Amino acid sequence: MAAEPDKTCARCGRRIEWRKKWERNWDEIRYCSKACRSARLTSTDERLESAIIDLLGQRSRDASICPSEVARLVAGTDDEQAWRPMMEPARSAARRLVAQGEVEIVQSGRVVDPSTARGPIRIRRAR
Repeated sequence: MAAEPDKTCARCGRRIEWRKKWERNWDEIRYCSKACRSARLTSTDERLESAIIDLLGQRSRDASICPSEVARLVAGTDDEQAWRPMMEPARSAARRLVAQGEVEIVQSGRVVDPSTARGPIRIRRAR
């Protein structure tokens, strides 16, 4: 049997690569790991996705945003450290939106694979 196309994890937005052991139930696979399967999506995850769309909507068509802007908006506090734990969830929300075709993740102006991007990223509308 030929390898099936990759999927995107419903929780973290990373790529799920096909494995032989999933051959019989590939259509049912939604999560990349036990951690993602047990975590599920929360209302905060939904707020992060909405915040990305809202912030991009307030900017020019070619503008991009930083995940820290999203984290600060959703954290909603003046405390400088309160938003930092929201950074990885903000990046995950951006990866999920990439899988939906809503946004792109870029580094130095070039679109990068959201599953393998390391370091600072920016989020922009899909082109």
